[in-house]
Amino acid sequence: MTQTAWITSSGPDGEVAYPAAPWQMVGQLWLSIFRLREGVDELRPAGTYGAAFVSYEPGSPLTYSELLVARLVPTEQHGRCVSITDIWVDSPASVAGGRELWAIPKGLCDFDLETSHRGPLSSTTWSASLARKPIATATFTDVSRAIPRVPFKGTTWQPGIDDTAGEERTAVLQGSAKAFPARGHWDFAPDGPLGWMRGARQLASFRQADFRMSFG
Repeated sequence: MTQTAWITSSGPDGEVAYPAAPWQMVGQLWLSIFRLREGVDELRPAGTYGAAFVSYEPGSPLTYSELLVARLVPTEQHGRCVSITDIWVDSPASVAGGRELWAIPKGLCDFDLETSHRGPLSSTTWSASLARKPIATATFTDVSRAIPRVPFKGTTWQPGIDDTAGEERTAVLQGSAKAFPARGHWDFAPDGPLGWMRGARQLASFRQADFRMSFG
């Protein structure tokens, strides 16, 4: 078995180690697609966005929870990509790796997750908070665990940040999952960092159960 190489980063909270790219991840994802009619700022123009909660589970080099918002962007070199505008995790190692490897602007927050199963039906409730103030909550119901596995592939493009000395970064994600439409409902805290998403119209929701993914 190939062993994962690790990189040590020195940050404001001391040294932290994270896996070298690519990251071989397994877990669960809950995603909703939104349409934002009016832009918020240069990084968040009008367009199509996805909001997702993710649980990276044992079998991954890092295990953690994640909340992200990303938008579809066209790039000259890579075609249509996803660019992550807002993202939080509960792993300092994931923060350091995401920022330094791929210019993904990760921050830290706290998560609560409750899930239950009745036959093929799964019911899930997520919440994320920052300094005890809510960011977002979401509820989902789906039958994805009973669906055959299908492949997926995509690309992320990120504008440069301080951790990459302003350099843009791209990453390829590919793998497979039991993916199927779901029922989803989101509530973004009006005074939270995703309050601007309250003006977006939700179009559809999906679940990727038991995904296996290479990122980077």
